[in-house]
Amino acid sequence: MRRSSHQPEHEVTTFNWQVIKLLLPYLFEFKSRIFLALICLIFTKVASVYLPFILKDIVDVLDNQQAERIYIVPFALVAAYGLVRLTIVLFAEIRDTLFGRVTERAIRRIGLKVFQHLHHLDLDFHLNRQTGGLSRDIDRGTSGINFLMRFMVFNIIPTLIEIIMVVTILLVNYGLWFAFITLASIVLYVAYSVYATNWRTRFIREANNADSSSNTRAIDSLLNYETVKYFTNERYEADAYDQQLATWEQAKMKNRLSLFALNGGQALIVSCAMTAMLALAAYQVTHEKMTLGDFVLINAFMMQLFIPLNFLGFVYREIKGSLANIEHMFSLMTRKAKIEDQVDASDLQLSKAAVKFSAISFAYDKKRPILKNISFSIEPGQKVAVVGESGSGKSTLVKLLFRFYDCDRGSISIDEQNIRHVSQHSLRRNIGIVPQDTVLFNDTLFANVHYGDPKASKEQVLRAFELAHLSDFVARLPQGVETMVGERGLKLSGGEKQRVAIARTILKNPRILVFDEATSSLDSRSEQAILTAIKEVAAHRTSLVIAHRLSTIVDADVIIVMQQGEIIEQGSHQSLLAQQGHYYTMWQLQQNAKRG
Repeated sequence: MRRSSHQPEHEVTTFNWQVIKLLLPYLFEFKSRIFLALICLIFTKVASVYLPFILKDIVDVLDNQQAERIYIVPFALVAAYGLVRLTIVLFAEIRDTLFGRVTERAIRRIGLKVFQHLHHLDLDFHLNRQTGGLSRDIDRGTSGINFLMRFMVFNIIPTLIEIIMVVTILLVNYGLWFAFITLASIVLYVAYSVYATNWRTRFIREANNADSSSNTRAIDSLLNYETVKYFTNERYEADAYDQQLATWEQAKMKNRLSLFALNGGQALIVSCAMTAMLALAAYQVTHEKMTLGDFVLINAFMMQLFIPLNFLGFVYREIKGSLANIEHMFSLMTRKAKIEDQVDASDLQLSKAAVKFSAISFAYDKKRPILKNISFSIEPGQKVAVVGESGSGKSTLVKLLFRFYDCDRGSISIDEQNIRHVSQHSLRRNIGIVPQDTVLFNDTLFANVHYGDPKASKEQVLRAFELAHLSDFVARLPQGVETMVGERGLKLSGGEKQRVAIARTILKNPRILVFDEATSSLDSRSEQAILTAIKEVAAHRTSLVIAHRLSTIVDADVIIVMQQGEIIEQGSHQSLLAQQGHYYTMWQLQQNAKRG
């Protein structure tokens, strides 16, 4: 079986200023810091442009060999040179410190918003997502914000300021040719960088896709560690992962070769410009139209200009990638949940906790109906069980009750309030569930039970342990309630996990309880322990029980028998047996299997 790999939905091929617009509200939280950082940026650039003039004066003074000044002026100029260099560094550090807080707060705000939005999205999105690729998308997006903010503000803008200042100085002090060569080389350099970067964008995209795919494959395999071992498919998984890595390797090779072409072209332009400028300056010096200090100044200007400009090529490439990554992360934010609260949704007001399913029809795929005109009620404090073969739609009822999906036709109401008209948060807050497959966090037993009500005291949590009949089990553990359960609770048995789920639900203390085949995978001894705990928890509460084993629901007030999405029988255990219909046949088969 081949598992699909994660593919980004789209990539950015040009600068998308819409992304910058989306980031601005997060940045303007610290307007004063941004203003001070920009002031420091301007001071830094003014000082860095002034630096070559000090160097020129030092060289001219030393070249003139004026005896009365040789011992004083050069040392004063050298001291000034060192002071200006120190000033440049200090202003740059202050600028980075001021703006660092702005960027970090923006990343924090956006990261939190993405996280909250992902939890807001519907169950269908999460059933189809691929965790590894999604995690990489978010990581690359937040890293992209950091890079974009820092380098756009502190590299691109300063470099543009410096270019304008240097070209103006060369034009005024040294004539048209010096300014023309400088400006022409910069324009050619930028144009080539843009063209070559656009050309190699597809190689960056291939490398990113391959990176996400290999990461998705690795995480998927590790999450299913037990399945891999059961089927001795370690070699199969390794080969499949190696195929993904081979694709990544090829993509990185193309990426590297295209980078060589880009850097080589940039180096050629820089070398030609430097050579032309220094040749022109050397000619002027030999004809005594310029001093040796002017020659050094022009050389310093060109070095000073092309060092950040050379870095600008890298920055442009990375900013394009950052924009793509940020836009991809923001595309998660634009994804709408299929299940939304109504604008005027109120909180669920519970009084009796009566649940009513009215003419419910539903299909995950329109070509395959799951539920067909289902109607039944659960009276306050009543225990209603739903039984039937696999695929009959039993667990779908639970998903609809929790409003993970909305029914296509019909309605579900609690105390005569349509669940579509109340907030999802208030709905789910009032319903507790013990699922068939209890997935626990990789944390302690205490933390997993405490999750049922994070505001509960330690005493309340320990009481929940007792009510779920976990106290004896915990007492046998060396670390007690502080025992780590492992990823997804893999260190616990099925029965232990179910009791943790029951304890968590007890702590939540809901008025409505759902048990979704909570004992179907347990042995008889564990089943009896769980049933005892369930019976105690469900007392005086409205309960919906999805069951496979009929022996676990003989005490239900009403048993509903489903087949192919329809209710075919309902009544108490005894009345259904007396009918000798479908339920009777199921009961006989399970009893015979137990005797056998």
